Amino acid sequence: MGEPMQIQRLIERVMHGEIRVPGFQRNFVWDPERAALLMDSIYKQYPFGSVLLWRTRTELRTEKELGGFALPNPEADYPLDYVLDGQQRITSIFATFQTALPAKAEDPAVWLPIYYDFEAQADAQDSKFVALPSAAVDPERHFALRTFFDPVKFALEQRRLDDDRLTEIVNAQSRFAGTLIPVETFVEENRASVAIVFERVNRLGIKLDTFQLLTAWTWSEDFDLQAKFEALAERFEEFGFQDVGTDNDLMLRCAAAVLRGDPSPTALIDVNGAEVRDKFDSVSKALDAAIDFLRSNLQVRHLKFLPYSALLIPLAAYFSQRQGKSVPAHHRDALVRWFWRTSFTHRYSGNPSRNVKSDVQQAVKLRLDQPHTLDDVTSSIDPSFYTSRGFNTGTVATKAFILQLAAHHPRSLLSGNQIALDKVLAEPNRREYHHCFPKAYLVRQGVDLKGARIDCLANFAFLSRSENREISDKAPSSYRGLMGKNIGPILHSQLIPEQLFTDDWTEFITERTADLILDALSLMETGIPPLPGA
Repeated sequence: MGEPMQIQRLIERVMHGEIRVPGFQRNFVWDPERAALLMDSIYKQYPFGSVLLWRTRTELRTEKELGGFALPNPEADYPLDYVLDGQQRITSIFATFQTALPAKAEDPAVWLPIYYDFEAQADAQDSKFVALPSAAVDPERHFALRTFFDPVKFALEQRRLDDDRLTEIVNAQSRFAGTLIPVETFVEENRASVAIVFERVNRLGIKLDTFQLLTAWTWSEDFDLQAKFEALAERFEEFGFQDVGTDNDLMLRCAAAVLRGDPSPTALIDVNGAEVRDKFDSVSKALDAAIDFLRSNLQVRHLKFLPYSALLIPLAAYFSQRQGKSVPAHHRDALVRWFWRTSFTHRYSGNPSRNVKSDVQQAVKLRLDQPHTLDDVTSSIDPSFYTSRGFNTGTVATKAFILQLAAHHPRSLLSGNQIALDKVLAEPNRREYHHCFPKAYLVRQGVDLKGARIDCLANFAFLSRSENREISDKAPSSYRGLMGKNIGPILHSQLIPEQLFTDDWTEFITERTADLILDALSLMETGIPPLPGA
């Protein structure tokens, strides 16, 4: 339903406590110049956006001030109108024109009164409205907008104007008095529907926080969801997964998957607060088990090495009722196959919501030993995965590649010592991966840096900084002499073919890519890397 509202009526409704700001809204963030620009748009009758209100009889447990103004208690019983969209505009308008409440403190970074500037150029682009501190106001030039809807103060201010400026300011005031603010009012008592509206407004580019929504109206008095998430962050820190607890969206989706079998945060909207309190421990334990599974079976030592953080969600759903129970071998194999297939095929890229939801449902079926399709994912991989993608630890492909090598318990290239994965993969910023064919060597050989993709995945291996310095710009056949006699286990552990030491760049990339593909296919088909030399 739509009901346009005059500015004066908006101010009156706020003052009567009828329009309020829910606790899940973000704070007022517009700077004074943006508020002044809004006044210019209203004055010039440019479109300035509509306001979305949620009309409800539901009393929210937490509310916010309106841009620093403490809102009065409602003069009448519910229903009330809560601001879903347009808070910045409503706050700017109210702060500019209201005179009943003490004026906001002047702060150039937060708020300044807005004035009509008689001497500003009047055209389609330039504005006649300015935000000024009191010390910068020239009474002969600037007219305060806060008087526009106060007849007495407006009349007093007019007395100092000559006829031309009096006519000008009266015309300006009449434009604001006649302005209708477009208003859409959403009448709904069902919380899930309100949450869906939030999500859809969010898709249009307006940042609305479903986590704050849930915290504010569901559990704020008896259950501090934020505190629970922070506690989990501390708990997971020693395992390298503290970011799980600080990623509110990821935590909500894991919680929804555990408590409702549906990873959509909106699935939690109608959950009873007592049920959440009673079952939140199961969310924590499910995440514990999921993280342990990733560390034990897939060498994931830090959340940032997980190709997709969303991979945690189906795992949490699987472990939601398995605390203390061992994972059967056929379950373990299915979960590992699913992990590799999802990672190598970039299945969770783009908008993965549908795939994540399906995987949660199938993970629950696997847990119950019911027929499932969790690992029924296309298992194919193209050579370009390794030859066309550059090594960048922030990408899905690089993370999958690192974990692929980690699955073989790699040995250091020169010393042959086992790579300490607990250290190397626990710190995302460690540079323990370097080129097999050094860049400087290839440049010296006249290899085209761009055309050859020297930084491609197929040219990387686990290699410490110190060993990389020893290799420096040497040809592979030269640094072969720095290695021990028994190099077979070292090469197999890093999926490196012996063609490396022929110094033939093209042959090496071709052979190593083929080895990496065979290995990836084995991981996707069986969940187990092939035996060395297989």
